[in-house]
Amino acid sequence: MNVQKKNRNIGAALLFFIFGLLFFVLAVRFITIQYTGEVKGQALAAKASQMYLRTDVLKAKRGTIYDREGEVIAEDSASYTLIAVLDETVTADPEHPNHVVDPEKTARELSEHIPLSEQEIYELLTKKERKQVEFGPAGRDLSHRVKEEIEKLKLPGIGFIKDTKRFYPNGIFASHLIGYAQREQADGKPSEIVGKAGLEQSYNKMLTGKDGSLTYKGDVWNYILPNAKKQIKEPKNGNDIYLTIDKKIQTFLEDAMNKVDQKYSPDRILAVVADPKTGAILGMGQRPTYHPVTREGIEKTWHNEVVESSFEPGSTMKIFSLAASVEEGVFNPNATFPSGKYYINKKQPPIKDHNQGRGWGPITYLEGVQRSSNVGFAYLLEKMGTDTWREYMDKFKFGQKTGIALPNEASGKILYDWPIEKVTSVFGQGTTVTSMQMIQAASAIANDGKMMKPYVVDKIVDPATGDVTETKPEVSGQPLSPKSAKEVRDILETVITSDNGTGNQFYQLDGYSVAGKTGTAQIAAPGGGYLQGRENYIFSFLGMAPKDNPKLLMYVVVEKPKLKQDENGALPVSEIFKPVMKSSLQYLNIEPEKKKEAVIIELPDLTEMNARQASAHLKEKGLVPVLLGSGEKVLAHSPKHGDTVIEGERVIIKTDGKLSIPDMAGWSKRDVLKVAKLAELKVNMVGNGYLTKQNIKPKSQVSPGDQLVANFASQADIMEKKKSENDKTDEEAPLD
Repeated sequence: MNVQKKNRNIGAALLFFIFGLLFFVLAVRFITIQYTGEVKGQALAAKASQMYLRTDVLKAKRGTIYDREGEVIAEDSASYTLIAVLDETVTADPEHPNHVVDPEKTARELSEHIPLSEQEIYELLTKKERKQVEFGPAGRDLSHRVKEEIEKLKLPGIGFIKDTKRFYPNGIFASHLIGYAQREQADGKPSEIVGKAGLEQSYNKMLTGKDGSLTYKGDVWNYILPNAKKQIKEPKNGNDIYLTIDKKIQTFLEDAMNKVDQKYSPDRILAVVADPKTGAILGMGQRPTYHPVTREGIEKTWHNEVVESSFEPGSTMKIFSLAASVEEGVFNPNATFPSGKYYINKKQPPIKDHNQGRGWGPITYLEGVQRSSNVGFAYLLEKMGTDTWREYMDKFKFGQKTGIALPNEASGKILYDWPIEKVTSVFGQGTTVTSMQMIQAASAIANDGKMMKPYVVDKIVDPATGDVTETKPEVSGQPLSPKSAKEVRDILETVITSDNGTGNQFYQLDGYSVAGKTGTAQIAAPGGGYLQGRENYIFSFLGMAPKDNPKLLMYVVVEKPKLKQDENGALPVSEIFKPVMKSSLQYLNIEPEKKKEAVIIELPDLTEMNARQASAHLKEKGLVPVLLGSGEKVLAHSPKHGDTVIEGERVIIKTDGKLSIPDMAGWSKRDVLKVAKLAELKVNMVGNGYLTKQNIKPKSQVSPGDQLVANFASQADIMEKKKSENDKTDEEAPLD
């Protein structure tokens, strides 16, 4: 009994000792913590503060993209993401719930404002073990208007997270140049807007800002605690970019391309407008295109084909082979060559002119340029030498990237190994170029020999500091002298103004002189050779205006347009070039050139002179004498004595010799009637416009009372007939 009592006392003492020791340790620990305020080297106050510390991200604004006049092209815009709170614990007052209490009603009313069905929304709102849900793409990027409409419903548990999205206020507007940006989220990182194409991609780093932060003490619901201090780290917004693109000129371009795209349904349209004095790109577009917000149409082509695609340019390349021959002093406009065919050697088929090699007989080199004779340019290559022409291609920087600040620029390729490749390169076959290379090279013609590097970014502005980084115009070469450049422009003007010119009737502008060159390039077939058919070509025009001091340079390419039987490939190209060039010149306040006033001349009595004297007198006055008869005595003339005529008008002179009919091709009805009246012929006129056919052969003798049948056609019909004769061509010669 005593032993048991003794054991109990020992056990009790032991327990007392143990508990006493534990109490002592706890007391010491408590006092230590109380005194030092630390546990395991970490401050308890900091830990306690950390429990209530909250940090919110202050989003940086992505830089805005402007046009050259400060008009917004791309900017950040407020958007909202719809959320639904399902956690009942967030509701403190049942009469004012903060979570979804009626999923059926909520689903029904939300389905009228977002593109999700009532059933789909209901399934999201009834997901088990979910405290909060979003509604996928249907609930993102909501506008402020939609947000307000949903808020008016006063649905418990329905809220919004404010966000930003990239907004393009002009819709389809230089889409491939500007590109697009979209919100992306990497693993474990906050979502951000990232450039995915065009300038948005190539300048993504400069456009992207650096997020800031807001640090504060908050409760379990993230509300700021009373009297809590806030620490704010301001965000650094992205840089703003000002482009060389002019919104007005770009709009002219977009409208014209839309019309041509709708009317002719081509496979592709490329167009560029530039300032040749600086290299600044004022407008750039292509079809097909896409909408930068919805991305509708991007599957057709996501490349910026103005800089990323190369192709055979066709006869627009003759601008530069002409320039080389002028600079080398081998171009004589009045010298002649035999048009039609040119033989490189006996082994290969000949180079042919675009009218199936028929040519136009011996013609001058000036007429060869106007008619876009491949044979004429082959002879010019002979005169300047193949090595010289190869050097000029380098001077004009073909086969090299321009260095424009756009991604994935192509360089094109110069084929120059075989004799046939050397000859075809002068008229744009075999060698490939990009549209931007053509603009750069043509700037040398327009800018008195100085070639300007193209650029699209005018300046970059840091919105925080106001610092500006400007792009300075850069001379990329000087392949020509000012004198040669002016001579080339004068020659190219005749391509538009001459009746023989391939650009006549298509590219003339009221009030402005144009220098330029047409092109009709064959398209390489996948299996070798070239595609056949009247529509399977790349039709183009490279032109500048006003001719003497070009302010604008424009290149237009239309590939495989759907043409009616009576339509020419130059039509869709001109329907872009003419309205855009004229509207842009007027918008830039370029004064129209003064038209030369017509000289009015009163005719003297030519019957008092002999035929030679009358002819010489008329030529001296700027008139065109046409003699009927082989005699010396002037019997009559039309217009008659005392009539007033305009400089350049025909005056028909009847002499006392045997009468013969002149070649009246291209004459107006008025001039034909002058001849018929003086020769006392009976005349039957068919059609309207200018004479295309006469039943009495030129230089044939006639007598009074003979029947003259004259067929007429409009100038457009005449040009169309000329073009239709040239629709079929051999593989070794591109059309023009």
